[in-house]
Amino acid sequence: MARARRASHEPLNEVQTRAEIDRQLRAAGWVVQDENQINLFAATGVAVREVTLATGRADYLLYVDQRLVGVIEAKREGTAPRGVEAQLDRYLSGLTPAQKLSAWRRDEPLPFGYVATGTETAFVNRLDPFPRTREVFAFHQPATLARWMREADDDPAVPTLRARLRRMPALDRLGLRPAQVDAVAGLERSLAEDRPRALIQMATGAGKTFTAVTASYRLLKHARAARILFLVDRNNLGKQTLREYAGYQAPDDGRKFTDLYNVDRLSGTGMLDSSAVVISTIQRLYGALRGVELPDVDLDDRDYDSYDLDEPAEVTYNPQLPPETFDLIVVDECHRSIYGKWRAVIEYFDAFVVGLTATPVKQTLGFFQQNLVSEYTYEQAVADGVNVDFDVYRIKTEITESGADIEAGTVVPLRDRRTRAERYQELEDDFTYGGSQVGRSVISKGQLKLVLETFRDKLFEEIFPGRSTVPKTLIFARDDNHAEEIVQMVRLVFGRGNDFVKKITYASRREGENPDTLIQAFRNSPELRIAVTVDMIATGTDVRPLECVFFLRPVRSSTYFEQMKGRGARTIDAADFQAVTPDAEVKDRFVIVDAVGVTEADLDEAVPLQRHTERQISLRDLLRKAGTLTADADEVATLASRLSRLNQQLTDDERAELADLAGQPLWDIVRGLTDAVAPEQLNPATQAGPAAVRDLLAGALRPLAANPPLRERILEIRRAHDITIDEVNADRLISAQGVPAEERAQVTVKSWHDYLEEHRDEITALQVFYEGRGRVGYEQLKELAARIARPPQAWTPESLWKSYVLLGRTAEAPGNRGITDLVSLVRYELGLDQELRPYRSLVEERFRGWLLRQEQAGATFTADQAWWLERIKDVIAVSVEISPDDLEGAPFTERGGIDGYAGAFGERAEPLLTELNEELSA
Repeated sequence: MARARRASHEPLNEVQTRAEIDRQLRAAGWVVQDENQINLFAATGVAVREVTLATGRADYLLYVDQRLVGVIEAKREGTAPRGVEAQLDRYLSGLTPAQKLSAWRRDEPLPFGYVATGTETAFVNRLDPFPRTREVFAFHQPATLARWMREADDDPAVPTLRARLRRMPALDRLGLRPAQVDAVAGLERSLAEDRPRALIQMATGAGKTFTAVTASYRLLKHARAARILFLVDRNNLGKQTLREYAGYQAPDDGRKFTDLYNVDRLSGTGMLDSSAVVISTIQRLYGALRGVELPDVDLDDRDYDSYDLDEPAEVTYNPQLPPETFDLIVVDECHRSIYGKWRAVIEYFDAFVVGLTATPVKQTLGFFQQNLVSEYTYEQAVADGVNVDFDVYRIKTEITESGADIEAGTVVPLRDRRTRAERYQELEDDFTYGGSQVGRSVISKGQLKLVLETFRDKLFEEIFPGRSTVPKTLIFARDDNHAEEIVQMVRLVFGRGNDFVKKITYASRREGENPDTLIQAFRNSPELRIAVTVDMIATGTDVRPLECVFFLRPVRSSTYFEQMKGRGARTIDAADFQAVTPDAEVKDRFVIVDAVGVTEADLDEAVPLQRHTERQISLRDLLRKAGTLTADADEVATLASRLSRLNQQLTDDERAELADLAGQPLWDIVRGLTDAVAPEQLNPATQAGPAAVRDLLAGALRPLAANPPLRERILEIRRAHDITIDEVNADRLISAQGVPAEERAQVTVKSWHDYLEEHRDEITALQVFYEGRGRVGYEQLKELAARIARPPQAWTPESLWKSYVLLGRTAEAPGNRGITDLVSLVRYELGLDQELRPYRSLVEERFRGWLLRQEQAGATFTADQAWWLERIKDVIAVSVEISPDDLEGAPFTERGGIDGYAGAFGERAEPLLTELNEELSA
């Protein structure tokens, strides 16, 4: 793996390469010797330079415990390691008769081979079933090779981890849901195929952590993995993950996981040698790699465990935490952190990486090399009764939507964010704020009071009609100050005391409250009905009785929104539910109360399985359409949701009666309906034509269509569980008008999105964007422009841009834009940029920022240098990048071309050109 080096340095020559390799070997614990000074007893690992073999001269021979085990082939920096594989193989197999006497296995090739250039190291283990060269950050330590040798001697039939992964025993399905079985089996297939990365998509609440614990147990026991790293999104989730491991009972042994293997959380004391599983955040892991002292693991230190980096992480070798420390890394709730600024931390380790996520975005799939080993969507989880479906209740106010004005002369309180100290100040000018500032830089008590009063007044009329106890409600605030205001306003609006609502944030501990105790009370206490948080309960934390997820803050990330939403999705036993919410029978849904428009934002989110309300179409009408096979896809989805909710409410006798009538459990019918409207089945049928769609839906509806007694009995049972609701509020039509231009633009943008998704593995420029590696070149953009210009798309950057203008997604007017604007269009569609702007304006902005940083650092430029910098910026704006050859063309020839540039900047000329490419281009 390439180390971070200055882009302007000259490649290392062979002497420098050897010196760097010597340094790296010593850092990893090897003693480096010349052949005439050889002493194999100097240390466990000895690397001997420049040794003649039967097939040539090896740069280094590696000895472990006085036995010859490997070869290092050193090459000049810039040499592709895989181009040297044949030469390395000759050396591994080319020992002289005398050398074979000291070899670990005399009649076999040496097992461990490295190709090193000083900045890249590649490794092959010839003991693997199918030896494959892979990049590693550094040489393995001698103790590691010694352990691998012992393992191979102990079990020659399966000498390595990769060999053992190919001989895993059958999975015991007891206690696992079908989706968890699929995930573990899919992961083990991927590992057996030696695929370095794998992604498991599993809906929030469907048991991702339990799945990972099951896989961990099998890898530790059957594959004899040395150690597993479990990365959590937040430190407080580490406690929950540790509980999950501690509670896991081995299916073949009966003992608890932690009775068999040590599970440790990474803390200031470091990592125990005996730890089989280590739980950490990416921030703690980075700190450990840098050798800094870590804070107490039991403290929820948000400043430490949730911070982000300004620049991508740079890592250096740490002998206390070498790359071979872990055999598997599990990344829970994996998101942009692993393929963004923290990527180098993950890639430091020579380990398989498996990601767990409910909503894989494009970059996630790119990082995991499109290796999605199992897929279990939110809609499938609802159909299976693993999760409950959700409804959305939208609250709009004028201030939330548009903000407000405060006139000059008004005395307003101003609060210090850190100390919360207030002072009063008279406004000298009118103060205008927008809706996006509410809750962040402006606290509008009128807006907050109106939203909460509306929630209170509509709670038992429209949101949870017929109920009298406030459902367990989680409110998401913008920050801790906003959360404080919400807590006080909830108490005022509901006329309740301190035990009714609590703030649960990272600041709670500093204020004398234990967040863990508060979360436990929120789960179990009938008195604590409402919790207000920022992001402490946003991911991973389960509160099964939760029925209401209330957004008083916007969310930009679709992945984060799905995680927040998922807090309400978990099912709960009826008796446990009634213990904390006595006036409810079963939890068959939850409600998203949206006071900020988060459900209307352009997020890639799961949609409710129910597409029509009861008012729009009744269960009787849905079953009638099922009987006549006239239900469309949305109606089939809605029917699946209704039957799923009903199944949650059934008694055991009713469930058994329907199963007897149907010849199968009601769950199976629901799953068949859900699968039929899933995109992977519905989309191909739609492309095939109306007849294919009818056949698909008819097949799913057949268990109902062919069984009138079943349909009738479902209705009878449903009526027994219904309550009568008087709906007095009629809907009102706001507008109805044709917008053909906007509709065409919407189709174009959607087609563009689908095109990117479909061709991401074919077009080089798209591969670069999806995988997040390197920069896109002008020739790659030309290829993309040529591809999209072909029929049936016939797109140009200008026509695509115009569609976004028509949809109001950019304020820029369409014009004659260049190929480089494809950079902006692709980055915006992938969610890498929040705003769609012309590429030139982005380059101009980056250039101004770069000049400002130069000025702050004390650098100054002459008028001649400024001329060069401006023209270089112009070239990057139209060509994405600049090369030294470009300096020999216009307009640079006006001032001497490349010689004039070198004269203007002297020794800084080459590194400056590299720096400008990195700072200004895509």
